[in-house]
Amino acid sequence: MKKYSFIPILVLVVLFSAFKTYQYYDINVLREQYSSGDYTQWPAPDLDSITAINFQDIGHLDAVVHPETNPYSKEKRELGKTLFFDPRLSSSGQIACASCHDSEIGWNDGRRTSYGHNRQLGRRNSMTILNVAYAEKLFWDGRSGGLEDQVNFPIKDSLEMNFHINLAVDTISKIEGYKALFEKAFGTSQISEQRIRKAIATFERSIVSESTKFDKFISGNSEVYSDEEVLGLHLFRTKARCINCHNSGYFSDNQFHNTGLTYYGRPFEDLGLYEVTGKKEDVGKFKTSSLREISRTRPYMHNGLFPHLEGVVNMYNAGMPQPKRKAHQLNDTLFPTTSPILKALQLTVEEKGALVAFLETLESRRHRESPPELPM
Repeated sequence: MKKYSFIPILVLVVLFSAFKTYQYYDINVLREQYSSGDYTQWPAPDLDSITAINFQDIGHLDAVVHPETNPYSKEKRELGKTLFFDPRLSSSGQIACASCHDSEIGWNDGRRTSYGHNRQLGRRNSMTILNVAYAEKLFWDGRSGGLEDQVNFPIKDSLEMNFHINLAVDTISKIEGYKALFEKAFGTSQISEQRIRKAIATFERSIVSESTKFDKFISGNSEVYSDEEVLGLHLFRTKARCINCHNSGYFSDNQFHNTGLTYYGRPFEDLGLYEVTGKKEDVGKFKTSSLREISRTRPYMHNGLFPHLEGVVNMYNAGMPQPKRKAHQLNDTLFPTTSPILKALQLTVEEKGALVAFLETLESRRHRESPPELPM
């Protein structure tokens, strides 16, 4: 009997530990504050001094704003959708925008990196186009400043569609069935690069999340969240410090940060924003991705390194990689430094689970975009 006497004590310790995690936070008070519909009642977020200046708290998505130079119309969206699904925009005639952005798997392709022309693998994860209307810069390295401009990049990339936009225009112009679609969208049947870009951009801006569990909760439906999800929301804004980069209704600051995953000087090196700006301070910086629909858009990070949210949370909890200079790098002016925003969080097992539970509430109802009938 004596050799089993420690079990009740161990059980009590475990139970007390789990209880203590929730005892520290008054869930009932937090539930009331966050579901009040009044942001001023929310607890103060844990903000770093460098992120507090232009901070915008999380909340609902704003209405999509279409540029004056490319106003929305149903006909233009339909044309853009058709072009988005048409593989004839690629040199092989086999790769469409929809090849890497599939509505059934979160508008990405679910792969660590995508297959492109001749089954070549790209070096970065395919970003979802869900809520891309709210992005100020496009791609992990921010090389494009708008959706109309973005369209050309995958078409001309030798690892993706491997075509020239002018050749793509010529191909589409020879398809008789497109003329009527362009006339409905733009008033004449003229097919041009500018019109192709505008149509696809219009379609992409229409891919917006519906209301999520999170949106319902902060609007006053206080019972839609479990205690664990309430705790996760609070941790997101406080102890876990996610709010520093993942803020606004878009759950992204639309900025670029070095999370320590550059692989500098090693295989799979990726210098991120530096490849666009040439500024040494931008080495290793990547765009802050939106967390809306995050449970649908795995794998995660610019290189698709993490297949599950739990792995991402564990890495952030550890403070992310903090590379140290080796002897031969002491005078290397490009050696990247992980963002000072990132630091060890010391989240408990229960807190990490609550954070993941909250992130999963940012998913809205799944929608499958039926492929169009391509014109001939």
